[in-house]
Amino acid sequence: MAILFFDEADVLFSKRTEIKESNDKYSNMEIAFLLQKMEEYEGVGILATNYLQNFDSAFRRRISDIIDFPLPDEKLRRQMWQSMIPSKLPVSDELDFDFLAKQFEISGCMIKNALIYASFLAAEASEPLLTMKQILKRLSHELEKSGKKLSPGEYG
Repeated sequence: MAILFFDEADVLFSKRTEIKESNDKYSNMEIAFLLQKMEEYEGVGILATNYLQNFDSAFRRRISDIIDFPLPDEKLRRQMWQSMIPSKLPVSDELDFDFLAKQFEISGCMIKNALIYASFLAAEASEPLLTMKQILKRLSHELEKSGKKLSPGEYG
């Protein structure tokens, strides 16, 4: 009566490789063993990944359902930008949620992280007020973590 949950499952269920070194042999043996054990398991297994393409094809054939969670659309991103701001934090009138939602096709997690750290910047300021500059600064940091570097023009 247990559910097995594998976060970042692509690491464990990755494609087997050509054997070039002894490590490759053992890695392939581990993948084969895990495949066998997953085949024997009669319960529910949930595998979470951002890299389904990295899964070994033998695992993919044995997955009964794949649920894709796409990035939120512009309307939902706007709601996220607005609803994730702490209620007790004063905000500047200059905040442009329409711009943020339209300009940046990002996940809810990135929105949350940008707002958390922008809120810290606001709290440290002489006048604690959440500004567009603080949000864009932290959003820039979030985008850089995922390998995206935007030009100043893209920030409006």
